[in-house]
Amino acid sequence: MSPELFRAVSGRSGSSYLTARLDGYTRHTVDGDVVPFIAPEGTGQVTGLVWLDVSEAQLSRLSLYEGAFGYELLPISVIGPDGVLEVMCYMPPAGITASQTPWSLAEWEKTHLAPALLAADELYSHVPLPGPETLRRMWPMIETRAWAKHRVRVAPATVRHDAKQSDVLVVSKRPPMGEFFRLQNIDVHHRTFDGGRSDTLNREAFLVVDAAMVLPYDAKRDKVLLIEQFRVGPAMRHDPNPWMLEPIAGIIDARETPEQAAHREAEEEAGLKISHLEPIGEFYASPGANTDYFYTYIGLCELLADAPYFGGLADEGEDIRLHPMRFDDAIALADSGEIQVGPLLLMLNWLARHRDRLRSMA
Repeated sequence: MSPELFRAVSGRSGSSYLTARLDGYTRHTVDGDVVPFIAPEGTGQVTGLVWLDVSEAQLSRLSLYEGAFGYELLPISVIGPDGVLEVMCYMPPAGITASQTPWSLAEWEKTHLAPALLAADELYSHVPLPGPETLRRMWPMIETRAWAKHRVRVAPATVRHDAKQSDVLVVSKRPPMGEFFRLQNIDVHHRTFDGGRSDTLNREAFLVVDAAMVLPYDAKRDKVLLIEQFRVGPAMRHDPNPWMLEPIAGIIDARETPEQAAHREAEEEAGLKISHLEPIGEFYASPGANTDYFYTYIGLCELLADAPYFGGLADEGEDIRLHPMRFDDAIALADSGEIQVGPLLLMLNWLARHRDRLRSMA
């Protein structure tokens, strides 16, 4: 574990450790993941850090972080600067398999340290902390939110205020609520346009994730594909018809790019192979209340079907009907008010402006 991540997970601020060697073991990368584990191997050697004077409270935090994934704290013997040391080490669960990719701390830190620190920050903001089983269930979304924060890039500020870090100060945070999505209550004040400071404001934000959205378009046939599915948001608003027409959409997983997510979702929801993604734009969906951030694309593809068909992944509870239709028919649905989902309205109107160009390239 990176020293910086160890401090974030354990909650300690000091640097009391020494370098040691573990003989008879080799370090591997967990298959399908980016994290390391050690396994017995006759002539192998692993170099690592032995942390000294770890308190019970720090050990409890570490054991939650490792134990949620089956790692067990066991005694081992290592070779330190002055000889053999008896230490404790988190050993992997039985049956774990290694990938063909060797694990390097330096390489891991380049790409994965920053989001790992953000994930640890969210985890240890819980009061009380979740148990191991709950954390294992929550972890994919914790990681996904961490990568969403890590993905943030500075957008142009030619008209709007060009913000500095000191312009916004979060005075206090209450522990977040929720297991899948999160609700965060904060006290915050910010720079005002006259150069002063606002009063301290109490605000709540819904902490969600980044999503990729694709409107499939067959430029040769001038057809689009719309998704229809039940949505809990309209149902909770007491909408009498909570079945919505939408673009293909899905969460951008941890360590996934928006483009990768767009291609994956097109295959999962509609069985489509997208030949080219035409970027539309990226944006906050409702910045006054939540962190939703959408990456939107036109997905150039072949749409051979004429009649509606079913799609989605059954193991994710997806019940999806797909509607291939002429572009003009989709625009008519937008004009009639049957399309009630903002991103789809935006994407259709973008396509209306760029349709001739895309058709000329087909």
